[in-house]
Amino acid sequence: MDRLLFGDNQFFGVNHMSEEKARAQLMQFRDVDAMMSVLDAAYDEGVTTFMCTTHDRVAEICDRVRANPSRYADFTFFPCMPYAHKYANAVTDEGVLGAVKKFLPQEGLLDAAMRGGMSLAKKDIEGVATLLIDAEMKMFHGLRTPVIFLQNVVVDFLLGLGFDEAFRIFADHVRKRYGAEPGYITMNLPKLLDVLERVGVDNPIVCANINKIGFRMCGGVEEYERAFETRRFRAIAMSVFASGAIPPAEAIEWICKYPQIESIVFGASSRRNIRSTRELVDRYSPKMAHAA
Repeated sequence: MDRLLFGDNQFFGVNHMSEEKARAQLMQFRDVDAMMSVLDAAYDEGVTTFMCTTHDRVAEICDRVRANPSRYADFTFFPCMPYAHKYANAVTDEGVLGAVKKFLPQEGLLDAAMRGGMSLAKKDIEGVATLLIDAEMKMFHGLRTPVIFLQNVVVDFLLGLGFDEAFRIFADHVRKRYGAEPGYITMNLPKLLDVLERVGVDNPIVCANINKIGFRMCGGVEEYERAFETRRFRAIAMSVFASGAIPPAEAIEWICKYPQIESIVFGASSRRNIRSTRELVDRYSPKMAHAA
């Protein structure tokens, strides 16, 4: 994994501290040209991995990258699924059957339909889950997707239910069908690591809020530090600035003192902010920094 990953929160009006800023960003990125302008800036700064949801607008970005293979030769996607609002909206607009038809993969349509129908009839959770993964991956056909993530809204829900086997199902399917590594996003890193170890997901890739003040870190900073010291996993830090509560230099310096954190995912709306973050990472972890 690259040291720096570019996230998509700013494109879809997600800001955990300011609704006003979220609305402004939603307006700023109301078309794909505006999003591509920032992605181009990140790419030219050497941040070539885009960690993104499976929002419908991301499909437009995928189309742009596919259409310009020489320009985006090193462009990498880290899909994060599912984008729950997409399914809810589709069911509202088209009904359950219409939504299923909309999201079925084109490749192997009959196989997917049969698998889904038989799974639903048998209440076979594994079959339904793999069908939905394939539906989410449809937009990334032909693109580089070496890591595929399960979103925290699902990860933490499954943790609460105690449906631990779902994490193995996800891992097995993305490895077998897509040749990718499974990744998990969570707000409860310590508990997730326990479960992944129990179901046999070895050395997992886990993305979690990790920051100096413990913002949205279940169990607090001390629990996460203990995990760094005692557990084998590949950490990706998100919310490192705690939605603006920590000055950038202070936030990055703190993150970079933990060698167990392989990558940092961040969002930005301008080339200046992208460059500033990259330069801070270069300064505080020069041996691990992504080349510009």
